Amino acid sequence: MSDKHSSFIKTPKQLVIVVLLAFAVTIALIVLLSQLVTGVRSPGNRDDQTGVLNRIKPVGEVTIADATAPQAGMTGEQVYQDVCKTCHEAGLVGAPKFGDKAAWAPRIKRGIDALYASAINGKDQMPPKGGNRNL
Repeated sequence: MSDKHSSFIKTPKQLVIVVLLAFAVTIALIVLLSQLVTGVRSPGNRDDQTGVLNRIKPVGEVTIADATAPQAGMTGEQVYQDVCKTCHEAGLVGAPKFGDKAAWAPRIKRGIDALYASAINGKDQMPPKGGNRNL
């Protein structure tokens, strides 16, 4: 049985590199420790009132609005793009497609009041106001 132990340092060049790295790591640890102990702060950590307020300010802010306040009106185009377009452009769940005169003719024949009532109260699969209660 052989009692030879192999070393991970095989050449003098490897020995020099290991010694230099050990020295560099030791110096870096001493510098970091001295900065920690002496309390050297980076310029971003100010102890004045502004710096403290910036560090303790809340992450988010809440804005409370009056629910009964009048809201800015939307144009017909905006309402269509926001609420109606998804179903009426593709004809989903029986919705008449935009521009399909044959599909809209029976609805128009019932009158404008019936169209308004369908839009406000919903019809078949369409929810009231197209699903936007704020209209």
